[in-house]
Amino acid sequence: MNAVVAEELSYQFPRAAQAAIERVCWQIEAGSVTLIVGPSGAGKTTLLRCLNGLVPHFHGGRFAGCVMVLGHDTRDASPRDLATDVGFVFQDPEAQVIADRVEDEIVFGMENLGVDRRTMRVRLEETLDLLGIHHLRNRETATLSGGERQRVAIAAAVATRPNLLVLDEPTSQLDPLAAHDVLAAVRRLNDDLGMTVVIAEHRLDRVLPFSERIGVLDRGRFSEGTVQEMLDRLDDVPPLVELARALGWRPTPLTVQQARRRLDLPALATTPPRPSPAPGPELIRLEGVGHRYDGTPALRDVSLAGHAGEVIALIGRNGSGKTTLLKHLNGLLRPASGRVLLDGVDIARRPVHELAREVGYVPQNPTAILHQETLADELRFTLRAQDRKADNAPLLAALGIAAHRDRHPLDLSGGERQRAALAAIAIAEPRVLLLDEPTRGLPGRDKAALARFVRDYTEAGRLVIVATHDVEFIATVANRVIMLADGEVIADDTPQRTLAGSLTFATQMNRLFGGEVLTIADALATIGRMDLTIG
Repeated sequence: MNAVVAEELSYQFPRAAQAAIERVCWQIEAGSVTLIVGPSGAGKTTLLRCLNGLVPHFHGGRFAGCVMVLGHDTRDASPRDLATDVGFVFQDPEAQVIADRVEDEIVFGMENLGVDRRTMRVRLEETLDLLGIHHLRNRETATLSGGERQRVAIAAAVATRPNLLVLDEPTSQLDPLAAHDVLAAVRRLNDDLGMTVVIAEHRLDRVLPFSERIGVLDRGRFSEGTVQEMLDRLDDVPPLVELARALGWRPTPLTVQQARRRLDLPALATTPPRPSPAPGPELIRLEGVGHRYDGTPALRDVSLAGHAGEVIALIGRNGSGKTTLLKHLNGLLRPASGRVLLDGVDIARRPVHELAREVGYVPQNPTAILHQETLADELRFTLRAQDRKADNAPLLAALGIAAHRDRHPLDLSGGERQRAALAAIAIAEPRVLLLDEPTRGLPGRDKAALARFVRDYTEAGRLVIVATHDVEFIATVANRVIMLADGEVIADDTPQRTLAGSLTFATQMNRLFGGEVLTIADALATIGRMDLTIG
């Protein structure tokens, strides 16, 4: 039995020059797990929204073909009609959360579907435990971090016990352990309840092992097949798959456990130290900074300094204080204790708009700073506000969004909006650039371009501080990693010394090889130096 059948499905947004998806023919078997992949702007979110009726009922536009979801024709069934059977988690959880309290948010969907109070209470407790958010139940949703809000949005969708669960980038803001826990919960729902699952995701390493089929979207065109069939067609793959290609492994291992069986690994020596440029002059410093939200400590006596030429990565579990720290560096938040120094001068009396000339901040949610009619207008707005002049063409080309300069920023995909927001801040070339989850929604090719941009930016004598959960990105771009836990700095060292061996923040290659191997380049160099038996 098929949960979804799409026949010759095409859709074009109002005022769009071309179709977002074209002639998609697709069947999803009931009880299966399907992974949807493709570059930014390929149409993944649009395709998913065809499964709950938002396309075409909410967005309008030109719709052709037919989509049958659990026996309902989406041309006739509204999103409200489909809500009983289809749980949907949006790419931007900020736009999905409605209630003021976490517990109210989780029960909101059940209340609207008329679930009886006893069942509702049981499902609430089970869902809080399943997603590991019992400690958040009485929190105000406005006080949650991006990752915490994402888990709550998933919990709200899961609590209705849908027959079809659709997840759009469900781990984009989650720390590695939270991502593992959430996907383990999804896998359990599939195994135990037979729930059909469709996931659009760029972080493939944790999703591939339990996916049964992969659908690939590129320029609106769709193809699909088994995981092993489709892996050969993908450009954007996890390091483990990249290693398997380099070594000619067949079938492709999808887990570290499977790969270990192909390697006879002796005790590994450390990798050659990476060249790290000597830091330049100090640009910014925190001295004993503390901050509280409604009496709850968010930062505790944090002291650190950033220098010209550095790329500093901030890591830590969701809610550990990363975003709070960034907002202190540009004056959006003021410390309850301690101080922040820019060029050795306390910023306490400087207004935020003045600090923005020196310290640029790109938030987790890019729509918060995108408000002009076109991307080019966004960049011109920044330059006018800071009384500067610059040619925007090189920056847009470096970030891979030059083709979108005349489009409205909110019409872009999630990954494209992320880069648009970065361009809107970086065009003024602030000496300190703060990036909060910059790889959210980005496939591997775009992350590689972002890494090049960040390295080039710091080589010009500037400082970049990145708050991220993307350990693979950190391993390629950062020369220093600061780990936060419960608002405190608990580690501050090189990526090799901070990430290697960590149960939570180790890269895929480090989990396979151990030692100080972090990247695919490290792994291949290690294999070349050592007498490893390769199966």
